[in-house]
Amino acid sequence: MIKMPASARSLLAAFALSLAVSACVVGPPPRGYYVAGVVTVAPPPPQVEYFGPPPYPGWFWIAGYWRWTGDRYVWVRGHWQAPRAGYRWVPHRWVRGPNGWRFEEGHWERR
Repeated sequence: MIKMPASARSLLAAFALSLAVSACVVGPPPRGYYVAGVVTVAPPPPQVEYFGPPPYPGWFWIAGYWRWTGDRYVWVRGHWQAPRAGYRWVPHRWVRGPNGWRFEEGHWERR
């Protein structure tokens, strides 16, 4: 066995510890993912949108919604829309299921 001064042993121990710790990777928390139409991370609460009067009489506001881009949510702003005779607008929405969240597109539905 080789005799070493205490300071050399401390230095060697610090070096060995730094090698062991350098293999440890610390990163951001895992992001949600999308599998078979389901996102594993809940959408944020809707944003508050401020809008003025409609551009034309009878138009109505279609609220914005969160869109999943594959690794995060992005806000899609709302917009004014002309009505369709005989139809009603069904808003975009996120539905919670057993494995996560599924997006249902907004659409026109016959009355």
